[in-house]
Amino acid sequence: MKKRQVVAKKSNWNRTSSASIIQRVRYGECQKNHAANMGGYAVDGCREFMASGEEGTTAAVLCAACGCHRNFHRREMADESVCDSSSTSDA
Repeated sequence: MKKRQVVAKKSNWNRTSSASIIQRVRYGECQKNHAANMGGYAVDGCREFMASGEEGTTAAVLCAACGCHRNFHRREMADESVCDSSSTSDA
C-alpha cells in the first residue's frame, strides 16, 4: 500500500462569501543530487514521498523510501474552492 503525504490548508480568501480555498500539497519524486560533492548529478530514483511517521511527529518529514527530508521532493500544489454551507445569511 502506498503512503502519500497530503497537507491541506484552508484559508478564507473572501470574507463576504461563504467559499474558501483549500490548498492541497503533494510531494512527488526526490530531486536530491547525491553526487553533488563530486561535481556530478545522480538521483536515487525515489518516485514519491512516503512519510516515515504519523503527521505531527518529527518522522513525518522524512521519506520512508529514500530517507531524505521532504524538501528534496518536488512539491505539487492544487487549489480547490469549497463552499461553506454553515455560514448562510438571512436577508
